[in-house]
Amino acid sequence: MALAATSKVVLGSVAFLIFWVLAVFPAVPFLPIGRTAGSLLGAMLMVIFKVLSPDEAYGSIDLPILGLLFGTMLVTIFLERANMFKYLGKLLSWKSRGPKDLLCRICLISAISSAFFTNDTSCIVLTEFVLKIARQHDLPPYPFLLALASSANIGSSATPIGNPQNLVIAIQGKISFGRFLMGILPAMIVGVIVNILFLIAMYWKVLCSPKDEENPISEVVVEEEAVSHQFSPARMSHLTPLNPQECNGSIELGNTVQNSSHALVSSQVHVIKDQSATSVSEVQMETNPSKNVAIVVDKPVVAHVVPSSDGKDYMNVKWKRILWKSCVYAITLVMLIAMLLGLNMAWTAIAAAITLVVLDFKDAGPSLDKVSYSLLIFFCGMFITIEGFKKTDIPSAMWDVMEPYSRIDHATGTAILAVVILVLSNLASNVPTVLLLGARVAASAAAISKADEQKAWLILAWVSTIAGNFSLLGSAANLIVCEQARRAPNLGYTLSFWTHLKFGLPSTLIVTAIGLTLIR
Repeated sequence: MALAATSKVVLGSVAFLIFWVLAVFPAVPFLPIGRTAGSLLGAMLMVIFKVLSPDEAYGSIDLPILGLLFGTMLVTIFLERANMFKYLGKLLSWKSRGPKDLLCRICLISAISSAFFTNDTSCIVLTEFVLKIARQHDLPPYPFLLALASSANIGSSATPIGNPQNLVIAIQGKISFGRFLMGILPAMIVGVIVNILFLIAMYWKVLCSPKDEENPISEVVVEEEAVSHQFSPARMSHLTPLNPQECNGSIELGNTVQNSSHALVSSQVHVIKDQSATSVSEVQMETNPSKNVAIVVDKPVVAHVVPSSDGKDYMNVKWKRILWKSCVYAITLVMLIAMLLGLNMAWTAIAAAITLVVLDFKDAGPSLDKVSYSLLIFFCGMFITIEGFKKTDIPSAMWDVMEPYSRIDHATGTAILAVVILVLSNLASNVPTVLLLGARVAASAAAISKADEQKAWLILAWVSTIAGNFSLLGSAANLIVCEQARRAPNLGYTLSFWTHLKFGLPSTLIVTAIGLTLIR
């Protein structure tokens, strides 16, 4: 296939290169505008250079993916308010025997949750929490962040709802949920195990502690970290110092408790410690000086107001809190079941999010403010830039050259196909790669047999997903982990492109190769 006009090829490649550089190096000295602005710049250049028309640019924005990301972020915010992090903390720290055990648990929890709750959501939920655990116990953050991101990508490969490209493959290939799961599950399980072993081997000295058995990770400390955890959405921006006003909400809560205590001294206030206390923000504090009020405080970040004479109001608030949390978990479970039954993933997530907003029965502004709109804008710019790059016909030309050598009826052809998918997934991202190659790969395999056609779709799903571990830019999950870690209040850590690549390159090649032998 011939390339597009020379001017379109050159200008489109320049626009894509600018986007790629700013996405990988968001604070380059000559243009330190960040990832979000970099993606918009690439999109704008595609239109200015007439690689795309304005209508084509708007049409290239994948609304289902944006809707899914928005919905899951909002659901995640409500899950955080319902103390999901507290229970995850207990699960991660229960009888933990040190850093290597913790790394294994992060990998397993990340992989399983990603298979049924998408890899992006798992990373949004777990990143800051994992970072807090690592810092709390003086452990280097990067092995655990790499474990989280890479395992999320591997785990998401097992189901059609694990990531957007799998959804496209399941629909276009007409593959049922069960067939998809059984075809890739063995590769996913082995892939997670191999990834864990590779992480431990690569960072053995960093994770090795002579007193691991004597000093297990404290469940009490981790639980306290979980209670104080505040959701901080990822932002696709350049490296800037943390704003003191963006610090963890625990500081504000602590100040609130302190100020309230001072205001109620004349009312015989009793400050006590209670493990069942709830968030200050969830309780209306009684400040009438004519009543005796007791403030129940669990550390400086949580408080609960009960009349000192009896516990009726306390029990009412407690049961209302339990009922609300139960509704959050139930709606989330219904959302997952609906996705398993094949309902539209994006609209299901949005419906669940709006239902939670309505049931909360209060101004949704504070919850909506936590949604990472900069991340959504980044994806809009990326979709336009990638579509422009496709218009140059460079990806299509690469496939035309490799197609005769990429037949999956022999090992060499399967290996070549995997390399093509791996390269394109990292150049043009995995979803556009699937949209570009899916039908053509399936048609080539269908000429061999019907079984080979389905196998070709599953190979495309496996390789395009695992390809996300190759580099920091390989998947949205990687970018989310990077940005969440960088912006974590008081715990900011920058996971560099080269740190990720040093681990991602060999891990991706090994896991991909092993998985290809297990796909049926």
